[in-house]
Amino acid sequence: MSKKLFVEIVSPEQELWAGEGDMVIAKTVDGEIGVQPGHTPVLALLAPGAVVRVQGARETGEVRAAVHGGFMVVTLGDRVSILAEIAELAEDVDVERAKAALRDAESAGNLTEDEAAQARAARARSRLQAAGTSV
Repeated sequence: MSKKLFVEIVSPEQELWAGEGDMVIAKTVDGEIGVQPGHTPVLALLAPGAVVRVQGARETGEVRAAVHGGFMVVTLGDRVSILAEIAELAEDVDVERAKAALRDAESAGNLTEDEAAQARAARARSRLQAAGTSV
């Protein structure tokens, strides 16, 4: 039997998902990182508006979550913890609400200067990406 990672995705409110997977892919402030069993320990700052994917998980083969800020911790023993400030699993995303939030953020003003609008747009985009909807 092949070795698996134990992965947990948590936010301050709840544990969203925990289980085994073959690989975790996450976007950090330093770029995208892929973690497989045997990876060296890592502490990484998650990029705002990122999508975390756990491949080889569930019957569907993949767990996706939209995450907004937080950390990814890889420890010895093949454990990966996604500690997100805000997180939402793909199946929990209300696509129409996310599209409306993106439209609102983009029409709120100048996205290049308005940091709050940029953050809202990034959250909406990551929610849509996690849900598998084109942005």
